[in-house]
Amino acid sequence: MLIVIGTFSTIQGNAQKMNLNDAIRIAQENSYAAKVAEYSYLASYWNWRSFKAELLPAVNLNGYLAGFDHSLVETQKYVDGQVVTDVGNINRMQNYMTLSVDQQIPATGGKVSLQSYLRRLDQFSYDETTWTSNPIRISYTQPLKTYNSLKWDKKIAPIEYQIAQRTYLSAMQDIAIRVTTLFFNVLEAQSNYKMSVANLAERDTLLVTAKRRLALGTMSKSDVLQLELSQLNARVAVNNNRLTLEDRMYSFFSYLRVTEYEQAELIPPYYVPEVFLSAEEVLEKAITNSSHSLEQRQAILSAEQSLAQAKSNKGLQLTLQSQLGLSQTANSLSKAYRDPLDNEIIGLTLSLPIFDWGVSKGRVRMAKSRLDMLRTQQEQQHLDYVQELRRQVLQFNMLPSQCHDAMRAQEIAEERYSITLRRFENGAVSVTDLNTAQQELESAKAQYINQLETFWYDYYSLQKSTLHDWINHVDLDVDFDELTK
Repeated sequence: MLIVIGTFSTIQGNAQKMNLNDAIRIAQENSYAAKVAEYSYLASYWNWRSFKAELLPAVNLNGYLAGFDHSLVETQKYVDGQVVTDVGNINRMQNYMTLSVDQQIPATGGKVSLQSYLRRLDQFSYDETTWTSNPIRISYTQPLKTYNSLKWDKKIAPIEYQIAQRTYLSAMQDIAIRVTTLFFNVLEAQSNYKMSVANLAERDTLLVTAKRRLALGTMSKSDVLQLELSQLNARVAVNNNRLTLEDRMYSFFSYLRVTEYEQAELIPPYYVPEVFLSAEEVLEKAITNSSHSLEQRQAILSAEQSLAQAKSNKGLQLTLQSQLGLSQTANSLSKAYRDPLDNEIIGLTLSLPIFDWGVSKGRVRMAKSRLDMLRTQQEQQHLDYVQELRRQVLQFNMLPSQCHDAMRAQEIAEERYSITLRRFENGAVSVTDLNTAQQELESAKAQYINQLETFWYDYYSLQKSTLHDWINHVDLDVDFDELTK
């Protein structure tokens, strides 16, 4: 989907203005990256919904219909043990259906089922029909020493869903960071283009004045030639800066998925809020809000899950199976439900590897080693994480004053260039002095834009790390219910 710019403030004809906040909002609503983040979250959401559904009772209908069988079977004579294949002749059809309500029990890993069963057997060779019914049957299966996957899923799945929510919020901040870079790329090219156009106009005017002064003998030929060379360089700079601006405008608006931007002009965020962050407060928000702690917890649980599975698969395996219900068999459907008889089944199944050459023991030790290694890695990763956040806070707190200094440096450079230009027109300074003042002005403007970019880039980076708006002092949030509609 492509949209037309409708969020700019329009002034003076068709000129369309866009600030950084506008750009971020459009990108978070419309960009390709925003759609990818949304679809990724929705996939995690439906995975979470599916898991919760597994914890609820399931109603199932299973059956076997029109099971016709007309075939020969092998039989063995009782007298001499001879096996023949043409004595028994199967000619039958069977149909059966089971309606069940099944409930898994996460705490124990067992499964309880309430069932109703009906079977019809037609034996055509004997012209006989048999109905078998289990009007009600309760069965329970309980592994006594087996890996309980549902128990571990119940621990891990909620954490995975929380991570998915916070990952979506982080993705929105990644978009803000990317937009900031592209925005200031355009802003730099836009500033350079405007300065080059203004510079060319000034050089055209100064060259006319210089030629007049050359005729009067108040300026040397060398200074006129230097000014003419400066004019030619200014014309080349205009063309180069225009191409650079067009390329960066395309990259920027392509990321926003906006097509109508020919008259767009980006407005620098001149206002720099006075934000001073406490490293301890940033760390607290990062640990509380971000997915860092959750991801570490998830990784530990996954490793513990693998260890538990390896231990469960070692040694004796026991499974309790029980069934309690009513049953009846008759030659008609009505009689199959009349005076049902008790039907009870209970027993244990077991499996015991006698000798596996240490495979099970090796798997347990390997899983435990991975868990210990992961814990050690996470300790170091957490220390690095904390140190990096402290460094970011320290660097960020210096940026407001640096932005103010850069803005003041730009004001001084503009004033100095204006004075030098007037003195040049009066013949008090040379072309070299004028070019030097111009270069200082361009450098000061570039430095100011660079400082603004650094401030907002670092701000959104910290906002991503903490999922907290430090200007408005609120945690970042999204209406996830609305997102899933």
